[in-house]
Amino acid sequence: MTDEKPRDVALASGVRPNGQPIHELWLRITIDRKLNVVDAEASSDWVPYPGLCQASNPAYRALIGLNLLHNFRRDAARLLAGTAGCTHLTELCAILPTAAIQAFAGDVWDTGDKAAGESASSENESADGTAERLNDKPPFQLGRCQALRFDGEAVQKFYPRWYGYAPRPADRPASPDNGAARQEGRGNAPGMLDGSGNEVQSNSQTEGNHA
Repeated sequence: MTDEKPRDVALASGVRPNGQPIHELWLRITIDRKLNVVDAEASSDWVPYPGLCQASNPAYRALIGLNLLHNFRRDAARLLAGTAGCTHLTELCAILPTAAIQAFAGDVWDTGDKAAGESASSENESADGTAERLNDKPPFQLGRCQALRFDGEAVQKFYPRWYGYAPRPADRPASPDNGAARQEGRGNAPGMLDGSGNEVQSNSQTEGNHA
């Protein structure tokens, strides 16, 4: 996250000249194929209180062991509540599940429309050799937004096999934070990806394996 003002800004710690960020913060996590956080790191390159704001960076190691799909936002908010962390870095946690899904859709989740029984190419096989496209289930992204609703024009045009489909709960992979929360009866929580540990990085944009 980068915060710049188009003018000189008088801070308690001194004047921050036009062109120099008030904040430049990074939150980086490394996850496995099951979306477990195996490493986490925070960095505060520009802050309004130099040498002081950075003291909260180690707190984000607490994200290690959480799962992006199972109550991640709730657990991150609990672990980093109050004065434990930086307000802005903690807010970045909320986008990590979505960033991971967008960065790796097709690698971990099936986003294609190959019918059961059709052969899958090697590039569409998962790391353990399982051809995920052989599952006769709708592509992961369908039924999750207005454009890709099962009775919509986009599904009718691009995924005709699934037009009018009425999914059962068992047919749908868990969305971020929802699956485990419902199973545990706790309600919805206000809230990457391979064996080698690709890195998900939260900043102002998603690029490649970084988010």
